[in-house]
Formats: sequence, structure tokens, C-alpha cells
Amino acid sequence: MSANSVNRRRILSLWLPRLPIDRIKRKLAQDIASQVDAREVAGLPLPQAGEAKKAELPSVVVAKDHNAILLHAIDEAAVRAGLSIGLPLANARAICPELTVYDADPASDLKTLNDIADWCDRFTPLVALDLPYGLFLDITGCAHLFGGERALLQTVTGALSRRGFAVSAAIASTSIAARTLTRTASGKIVADGEEAAAVGPLPVSALGADAAVTTGLRRAGLKTIGDVASRAPHEISARFGAAFTTLLSHALGQGDAPISPRKPLPDYIVEKRFPEPIATDTVIALTLSSLAKMLVAAMDKQGKGARQLEASFFRTDGAVRAIMVETGRPVTRPEMIDRLFRERLDALNDPLDPGFGFDLIRLAAGRTEIVVQQQRDLDATIHDNDELSALIDRIAARIGGKRVVVHLPLESHIPERSALALPAQHHLAAASAAAWPERVAGEPPLRPLRLFERPEPIKVPFATVPDGPPHQFTWRRAQHEVVRVEGPERIAMEWWKQDGASLTRDYFRVEDAEGQRFWIFRDGLYESELRDEEGKPVPANWYVHGLFA
Repeated sequence: MSANSVNRRRILSLWLPRLPIDRIKRKLAQDIASQVDAREVAGLPLPQAGEAKKAELPSVVVAKDHNAILLHAIDEAAVRAGLSIGLPLANARAICPELTVYDADPASDLKTLNDIADWCDRFTPLVALDLPYGLFLDITGCAHLFGGERALLQTVTGALSRRGFAVSAAIASTSIAARTLTRTASGKIVADGEEAAAVGPLPVSALGADAAVTTGLRRAGLKTIGDVASRAPHEISARFGAAFTTLLSHALGQGDAPISPRKPLPDYIVEKRFPEPIATDTVIALTLSSLAKMLVAAMDKQGKGARQLEASFFRTDGAVRAIMVETGRPVTRPEMIDRLFRERLDALNDPLDPGFGFDLIRLAAGRTEIVVQQQRDLDATIHDNDELSALIDRIAARIGGKRVVVHLPLESHIPERSALALPAQHHLAAASAAAWPERVAGEPPLRPLRLFERPEPIKVPFATVPDGPPHQFTWRRAQHEVVRVEGPERIAMEWWKQDGASLTRDYFRVEDAEGQRFWIFRDGLYESELRDEEGKPVPANWYVHGLFA
């Protein structure tokens, strides 16, 4: 083994050739099981044997391609009946009249593939999609945790087979070599440096190249990958393109294209596997607490704290539930992590359903930061900031981080644009240091305590023109008589952004007979902006934009 091979990656490739039909048949089996349970509870007769026999008939999934309905996926019974993918549906019905046909659903197929990828996270955090029906698992350095590469391959394929999926798998040092082996040599494990010998006897169709390239190779008499590899690379590139030459070299182990994992690799991961599945809330809570201590201990060695945490719960039936929390400041205490997840679990609309139990619980720190030590004995402000940040984290864990906001001032005189709402967890320090216009002592506030996101229209029967306020107005079907007025305050729109489309506003602070104070404005100037197509003045529209305390 060469010195470079020590650092080569090991890739497990999974291929589910019948994923569309397997997904459908698995769903039908679950529905039948649910009906059996419901009938047993209700004391009704169970499904007849004819229904089970019908489920064993050849089944296919069809899709429309260039105005022709072709077989998109077929099951084992359809293969035995002589059907093949790409066959027109009419021909398939002629061969097998008792054919069961389902429509293709690419969105559901992709969701199922992603669900399987989530389940594969229990073996490695580096899982990538190999569309349409494949996965790549980077198992470098982790195969020994599952008894070696052979045991890991058998564990993955056995679990998927038991769940009703036809699966092919292979392991090699390059993703392309592993994927090529899954097409015709399932279960093959190739040592580093032996990829060329392993894929050489395979047909060129196993490379997964375009149909035109595969057909051209066969017409040229190159039926196996070894035949193609025996030719000079420049000859292959001149005839079939550089992309195919690169694909061939990767399959032969002479280079590798890195996989693109679905999720970024967390900074720290701790997990606990259970020989017997757990399902009680008490054990789950205790497990999270112990994992939080392990995670904090690992981060503390490098002086870091967690800003983003994710707890993943792997069920025995393959379902995975992930819960994420974020923090405003790096968390370095396990009790804080424990409390945040308790808040998050208590606020779930869909409770954490253990099903038949969890056999793995994982806690990961997706984003960490270096903890800056501060003097905390004499500075009470630091303690207050810590308590406020912890409170925001708990509220955000319960109702969502986007719902807890702070406001930052913006350089704009337009009222609805003079402040920006941002998540408090990430902008608390900026909000604390923000400089807002100071209120003039002895003067009423210029802006209302409550500003509407969008101004609401009001009905004004008449007003003093051209710049006067209304004497009364109707808002939300209630009439208000104006007794006191302050204004107007004229605000012109930002013409360099609006292209002159927005009108000038005259704002008034008004008080009605019941003591309620409103911030209203007239949209547009009577003589210069409010004119119809004939140039005649038109009435202005009035709006209420906020309420004073």
C-alpha cells in the first residue's frame, strides 16, 4: 500500500434500483396492516386471501416521456414476467394482462430517499445524495465502530431489505468506483488501489454515462470498462468528450470527485446507542443530560461554547426526528443545554413519538465559538446581559427564534423604514449599543408607541384644506371626533428609490373626545400631486399609522 493510500477515503455506495415501486408497495403494506389492526379492534372480518394475492401480481410505475407512457420502475414479479424499464405500457399490458400500474411521483421518491439518508446518519455524518436512487456514505475512519467494512455493509443492506427496499451496495476508495460496482457487483469491497482490476470486467453501462456514449462504445467494440481503459485517454476524449474520460479515470481509481454531503459536518458530536430501544420521557431526558455533559466537556478542552445545537432521535423503524436550538451567546453549561431542549420539547406541536423506541440519540454542536472570558465579580452589567441572553434563548426555544426580535435604527426618515426588526439572539449586543433619537424634555413624543406594519385607511368626511387636519374620521367602523391636533409634519418619500410614484405625507398627532391619541396622515398634496387624468384636483386618502400610549 502506497503512502498516499493511507489518506484515501472509503466510500459506501448504495443503489435502490426499485425505489419508486418499493415505496408504493411499502405504503400499501402499511395501509393493509393498519386496516387489519382496525378490524381486529372493531371485531370485523380480516381481509380475504384474494387481496393479498392481488398485491403479489406484477406491479410497475409508469411515467410520460415524449408523449409516450413508459415503464419507469418494475418489481421482481414484473421482471419474471419479462418486462423491463423503458418498455411502453401498451406492450407491457400485452405481455402481462394482470399488470398493476401506478403513476410516477418523483417528489415522493425524493422524500423517501432523503428519509433513508437521514437514517444513514447513524453510521456517518457524511451522507450525500446520488440521484435519482442512490446514496454515498463516507465511512472513512468509522467502519471499525460497526465491526469492519463487511459488517457495516451487511448491516446497512440487511436493514433496508427488511424494510422492503431492493438495495445494492459496494465499498471502494472513490465514489465513482463504488457506484459502478453497485450496478453489477453488489456486495463487493475493493481495497485501495485495486479499483481498476475490480471494474475492468464490468460492462460499460455500469459507468452510468449517457445512453449515446454507451451505445457509441459498444458500436466501437468496447464492451467492458477494461476495453475502454486499454485505449489511450486522448482517443477516448476526442470521441466521447473530456467528461467521460474523467468519469472513467475516477472509476479506475486514478482520481476522485469529492461527494457533497447533505448537511455540514458539526463541530462536535456525542451520541449514545442502546442495546434495547428506549421510549420513556424520563430515560430520554436523562440521556440528553448526560450527552450535554459530554459535549460541554469536549468543547471546554478547546475553550469553545455552542451557538447551535441539534438533538437527533433515531427510531428502530428507521424514522429520524431532529430538534434544533440556537443561542445568543456561546453556551458552556450542560444545565443550560438541558433546559433549552426541555423548553423545545415542551413546545412541540407534534410530540416526540418514540414509536417502538429509540436505539440511538445524538447531540451535535453545529456551530461553536471561542468563549471570551470576562470579569464577572465587579461588573453587574455582564450578569444582567447573561440573564437577558439566557431568557431570550429560552423564549426562542419555545416559540421560535424569529419571533423574538430587537429593533435597530436605520438612516431613513420614512416611518416604516426607520427601524429594522432582527432576531434578538443574534443582534442583542447591537441593539444594546444602538443610538436612538433622544426625546425632547417636556415635549410629547414625535412617534407613536405602536406603529402599524401597514397604514390602515380611515374615512374623512371633510378637512381643512390644503394643509388642515380632519374634524372627525371613521376607523374600523368606529367614528372619532377630533378635539386636539398637533402638526402637520410633512414627510416626502425617497424619490431616488420610488421613481416618484409615492406621494408626500402630512402627519398629524390627533386626540379624540375619549382621550385616544392617533398618528394619522394625508397621502398626497392637494394641488400638486392629487389630480386626475384631466388635471382636476381629487380628494386625498387618509390613513392611521400608529397609536400613542
